[in-house]
Amino acid sequence: MPSQAKKRDYYEVLGVDRGANEDELKKAYRRLAIQFHPDRNPGDKQAEERFKELNESYQVLSDPERRAQYDRYGHAAFQGSQGSGFGFEFTQGFEEVFSDIFGDFFGTGRGRSRSRARRGDDLRYDLEVEFEEAARGAEKVIKFQRLTTCDACAGSRARGGAGGARTCPNCRGTGQVRTQQGFFSIATTCGQCRGEGMIIADPCPKCQGQGRIRRQESLSVRIPPGVDNGSRLKLRGEGEAGWGGGPSGDLYVVVHVKEHDLFVRQDNDVIVEVPVSFPQAALGTEVDVPTLEGKVKLKIQAGTQSGKVFRLKGKGFPDLHGYGRGDQLVRVVVETPRRLTARQRELLEEFARIDGEAVNHPLSKGFVDKLKEMFG
Repeated sequence: MPSQAKKRDYYEVLGVDRGANEDELKKAYRRLAIQFHPDRNPGDKQAEERFKELNESYQVLSDPERRAQYDRYGHAAFQGSQGSGFGFEFTQGFEEVFSDIFGDFFGTGRGRSRSRARRGDDLRYDLEVEFEEAARGAEKVIKFQRLTTCDACAGSRARGGAGGARTCPNCRGTGQVRTQQGFFSIATTCGQCRGEGMIIADPCPKCQGQGRIRRQESLSVRIPPGVDNGSRLKLRGEGEAGWGGGPSGDLYVVVHVKEHDLFVRQDNDVIVEVPVSFPQAALGTEVDVPTLEGKVKLKIQAGTQSGKVFRLKGKGFPDLHGYGRGDQLVRVVVETPRRLTARQRELLEEFARIDGEAVNHPLSKGFVDKLKEMFG
């Protein structure tokens, strides 16, 4: 490395601003480290020095404590510590990014190497429930298929259980072998056991050496009151069985609420439209209104206009998290008759002649007045 006096600013080395966040630092380091890696630039001493400079810069700036010291004191903060640099004393975050680069560069890395124990996959189940079930809650039994640990070999994959498996002699059970690449030690997946760490000479006949078998499962699921369309219920550990002793995945039940013939949900409120006739709206009446808990009587005052909304407190959906309950909104729709008898027409024509426009139709009068203001 260059001497302390000639060291470049770490932020300048990575090409980032001083306010760069962790993700920005990681992206900048990753891009430049691949560009200047010695194996991509064999014999290029300048690239090798640049690579070392990048490593030192990222190692400091990716560590919050060291970064704070550097921001305050610059390179002087580390004078006297381990000679002229940090060598390769990796922090956890530094090692993670470094491993990712090897994955891209050498075709290995954390994402591609295998470990003996792996978590099982998550599963999804789409469950359709009735509108009322979503409001009240319900208990539903679902049936699905999933991979479960083989009971014949207890997941060991070998006939007779774990005693039928032996440690891989090539990697000694680690699943990886190490090779030297310049001044780096590179871990690659063991080719003999394919990263499993174990060799199965006599596979279990029931699962064909897979350690898991597919079964039909039946499970009772509790639908909480107030669940909404698209809600996901997480059932921990009810997904695919893990592999090699790893934990099981989770089961996500996605709820689909059927549409109702009368009700429409809006947040935790329930909306319902109730038709009334013109005489009922004009004279006032009492109508039966359906709710999630049965019918209730609603008084419609005389002169009620179409579209007026009445609120029934606490008749909506319960809050999924227990914060009270929504209301039911009853929207009155005044229905105009399509066919009139001769007598009905006669009475309506008489009503129209004696109807006091200004008194009985304030909305119409206001509309006409505004038209006059606009157009004269």
